[in-house]
Amino acid sequence: MTVREKTRLEKFRQLLSSHNTDLDELRKCSWPGVPREVRPITWRLLSGYLPANTERRKLTLQRKREEYFGFIEQYYDSRNEEHHQDTYRQIHIDIPRTNPLIPLFQQPLVQEIFERILFIWAIRHPASGYVQGINDLVTPFFVVFLSEHVEEDVENFDVTNLSQDVLRSIEADSFWCMSKLLDGIQDNYTFAQPGIQKKVKALEELVSRIDEQVHNHFRRYEVEYLQFAFRWMNNLLMRELPLRCTIRLWDTYQSEPEGFSHFHLYVCAAFLIKWRKEILDEEDFQGLLMLLQNLPTIHWGNEEIGLLLAEAYRLKYMFADAPNHYRR
Repeated sequence: MTVREKTRLEKFRQLLSSHNTDLDELRKCSWPGVPREVRPITWRLLSGYLPANTERRKLTLQRKREEYFGFIEQYYDSRNEEHHQDTYRQIHIDIPRTNPLIPLFQQPLVQEIFERILFIWAIRHPASGYVQGINDLVTPFFVVFLSEHVEEDVENFDVTNLSQDVLRSIEADSFWCMSKLLDGIQDNYTFAQPGIQKKVKALEELVSRIDEQVHNHFRRYEVEYLQFAFRWMNNLLMRELPLRCTIRLWDTYQSEPEGFSHFHLYVCAAFLIKWRKEILDEEDFQGLLMLLQNLPTIHWGNEEIGLLLAEAYRLKYMFADAPNHYRR
């Protein structure tokens, strides 16, 4: 650990252990990334799952975890009933496709946990029900809460080595934090997904103002933003980035007001413009779509995400928070 990292970690520890954690200060500290050691508790606080008051935390966790397993007792058996068959079948199909290259998510025990989380969420949110893509949103929480109990490489860890109690707490916390996240972007997943349609439209307009050349290039080769950006909005760029990058990105999303809805738009715009040269080099519809659906981010790490976020922040400052004379 560098001196700077030690100092940052110390700052987090002080904030987290004070009688009432100052959430504004915690957000400010989390924006440039949260140290791994304190990420689980920081995420619970930032997502509004844990109270700022340290004395209330233990009881809150106990109560919420019991409440979640109460839902399981109440609803989980109904997955075999006729009117829940479609939901359950879709979840069942999607779970093996969740991060197929990461061994952790191929373990039967982990897939059972995901199945319960997603089914309970769907039953409790009949307006949207389960929609493909929601399965991805559990993974960062699951990995972060698992990292609290695992020193080594989480992505290859065998969860059968953990106690039943530990697994239950990881499952319940992942459920609640995912639910909090989805509360903020619920219209992404209601019928016809109007939230996503709107965000893709907003991205198109933003890109036309930031980089007219890229925008016109798409028009020239008849590339519709929906053809690539639907997935960016539906899965919050999770299919485009390695999981470690998503986790780092979410540190910032949770510290930004409306990070997962409003700020995400600027991150998508910055992400698109990042590939400007490659985009302009492609001169046919097929080539452009292939590029946009398989962007080479496999080796990305914190540094690339840091640069992406800085650019997104700049765009937001220029186009969202700026006086009208910036606007075209």
